[in-house]
Amino acid sequence: QVQLVESGGGLVQAGGSLRLSCAAAGRTFSTYAVGWFRQVPGKEREFVAAIRWSDGTTYYANSLKGRFTISRDNGKNTVSLQINSLKPEDTAVYYCAAESRTWPPLYEYEYKSWGQGTQVTVSS
Repeated sequence: QVQLVESGGGLVQAGGSLRLSCAAAGRTFSTYAVGWFRQVPGKEREFVAAIRWSDGTTYYANSLKGRFTISRDNGKNTVSLQINSLKPEDTAVYYCAAESRTWPPLYEYEYKSWGQGTQVTVSS
């Protein structure tokens, strides 16, 4: 498994933006795809977006298209999630996941490695 480290979460006002980053600790990403999920206490983890490492193809949850952008930086070996026009309902812990071998990888079981998560809190 790959150790993943997320960063970039925090407290932001509604309408603001955040950029979350995911890095593979100590090694390069050796993965077919990387995804982002989010989870609110008491609810199931929700798919947000995924990116195919080889060619940068992206896939988004239908309900989140337009405000979320996933990207990769091969040189920095990171995957980012840009979130614009944040809403209070975006408040959640955001998780990075890797080592998926399917496309699009929409479900938790399709990933082998997970980060610890980064908290995003949006105030109204």
